[in-house]
Amino acid sequence: MKTGNQQGTAARLFGYLKDQRIRLTVVVVSIIFYVILSIWNPMYSAVVVDHLWENIQASWTLGVPFAITWEQTGGELARLAVQYFLAWLFYYLQVYLMASVAETMILRMRRQIAAKLNRLPLRFFDQNRAGEILSHVTSDLDKISEVMQTGLLKLITAMGTIVGSLAVMFYYSVPLTVLFLVFMAVCMVITKIVSEKSLKYASEQQETIGELTGVAEEYYNGRNVIKAFNHEEESIREMERATERVCVANEKVGFLMNCVNPLIRLLTRMAHVVIALIAGRSMLNGTMTIGVVQAFFQYINQTAEPMTEASYMINSLQSAFASAKRTFQLLDEEEEKPDPAVPAEVERAKGEIRFDHISFGYEPDHLLMKDISFTARPGQKIAVVGSTGAGKTSLVNLLMRFYEVNSGRILLDGVNTGEMSRKGLRKNFGMVLQDTWLFGGTVAENIAYGRPDAPREEIIGAAMAAKADYFIRTMPQGYDTVIDHEASNLSAGQKQLLTIARVFLADPPVIILDEATSSVDTRTEAEIGKAMNLLMTGRTSFVIAHRLSTIRDADLILYMEHGNIIEQGSHRELLKKKGAYAALYYSQFE
Repeated sequence: MKTGNQQGTAARLFGYLKDQRIRLTVVVVSIIFYVILSIWNPMYSAVVVDHLWENIQASWTLGVPFAITWEQTGGELARLAVQYFLAWLFYYLQVYLMASVAETMILRMRRQIAAKLNRLPLRFFDQNRAGEILSHVTSDLDKISEVMQTGLLKLITAMGTIVGSLAVMFYYSVPLTVLFLVFMAVCMVITKIVSEKSLKYASEQQETIGELTGVAEEYYNGRNVIKAFNHEEESIREMERATERVCVANEKVGFLMNCVNPLIRLLTRMAHVVIALIAGRSMLNGTMTIGVVQAFFQYINQTAEPMTEASYMINSLQSAFASAKRTFQLLDEEEEKPDPAVPAEVERAKGEIRFDHISFGYEPDHLLMKDISFTARPGQKIAVVGSTGAGKTSLVNLLMRFYEVNSGRILLDGVNTGEMSRKGLRKNFGMVLQDTWLFGGTVAENIAYGRPDAPREEIIGAAMAAKADYFIRTMPQGYDTVIDHEASNLSAGQKQLLTIARVFLADPPVIILDEATSSVDTRTEAEIGKAMNLLMTGRTSFVIAHRLSTIRDADLILYMEHGNIIEQGSHRELLKKKGAYAALYYSQFE
């Protein structure tokens, strides 16, 4: 179901409550009994007050002390107290259960979003800031939870209380009730006008919060670069602009949500004054008793205050619907192409990879690659070179099925990778990227990311092969040293060595190295090169490199420009051609 309107959004949101019918039934029953008691208690209090007043007058007339006994009003007072206690009990029960219902629903939505993020193509993350995505699972869902727990419950209770109270008020006095409704009609018109504007401003509020979160996340991650290029003032100004946009949006929403309550309360107090004057005259001429008047004012409060709350909660609902709409837009994003129902399998691939007339573009109308074809034999080292933006990383992204090809086939050991499951395909690959990624945990756990059950001996062996063992042992707890997700206590080169050790331990048949040694010094690079040569023996490897000196021994070099392979061959063959590769190679050694 698409969320093109508020009704569709509401229907879809409440669809999440279908599996909580028992708790919702108890909530509904509690609401019903609470509303009944809320309507009945003032009526009964009118009887009790009139009896009290009659007893007081009788005592005054007879000249005897006034006393409350069980027979004279005491039993009625006790019954009234029990009724008020039951009303509180049913209110507590509905609030408690509704909190559970709301949080269960939000938990389900969070799980759906978490699963959705894993099914979204990389294109989605390329087009959206991390901070904006984060706002979907934080502020948006928090807003929905808040309104479901309090706003919706109060709104339903208010509607029932208002209808019942008005019915009794008409029974007591039609003129006074009509007068009260005139004041309330003015309140409802104001509420309608405010709620229409509130929905618009609530949407703006959530969008600006997402933008601010995205800017904050971007600047936090790039803080070193910002400082290095003396852009602190510019970043501060941009943060201030984003913060001001949030401030303006919050001011609009806050003003509309908070200004309507005092205004409606003012109108309600005016209604109290006018009705009190008329009711006092009715008491004097005997058409209304003191018990009925005090009960009538209880109903005014029970009706006016819920109307005030209803106006506030309607505005809150508008904000919640805006958040829900944004959440559903995320859940409706186009997902990756699903895996085949019966996927082809390649267990421990030999490593033959063939690109067969591949065409690809991030947008269907703008192809980056056209008719790409080459074959990597088992155990060969394939180097992919070219200028920045030539399409080198896009090539390996297609190999890993991070993106889907527009046309053509990629074959692994003769099997079309498009007919395999992504999990089945990727277990044959190991990747070391230029941008390292480590998670919060121990050094050993980070190395064993691809094989969580690996014994400590193999973890140490992988670290030794990656030339990481030495510096790991110098850390406070060695392999049990805890690092945060940013690994701030490690240098860039050390982070890269850990990711390389991770691939050593995984021991895949095909390896992809995307500038894997770009963050290490020359001596360390030479040591890693020896280990890599050992690791790549008998395995197919794809190496993306800018320094051509590191790939002269490659079996096949692919030189790319503007997404296309314009030259391919060995190092010597390409030098003999004296083409683009030769020009690039000699330019690095002039």
